[in-house]
Amino acid sequence: MHEEKHDLAHELPEYKDKIHEMKGSNAHFRKIFDEYHVITKDIHQLEAKDVPVTDEHFEELKKKRLQYKDELFTMLKAA
Repeated sequence: MHEEKHDLAHELPEYKDKIHEMKGSNAHFRKIFDEYHVITKDIHQLEAKDVPVTDEHFEELKKKRLQYKDELFTMLKAA
C-alpha cells in the first residue's frame, strides 16, 4: 500500500523555511502545526494498523486535518 506524506514539508514544500521560522516565532502557528501533525499521525496509525473505526469518524479526522492545513497555509501566505 502506498503511503501518502502529509507532513507540511511535503504538503507545502515552497514554505519550508517559512514554516520553520513561524514555528519559532508564532505560538498560535506552532499550536496548530502540532495539532496538525498529531492528527496526521493518528490517521496514519489507524490506516497502518487497520484499526476498526467508523467511516464517519475517519472522515471527521481527515476534515479536521484539512482545516488545520488550511489555517496554516493562510498564516503562511499572510506572513
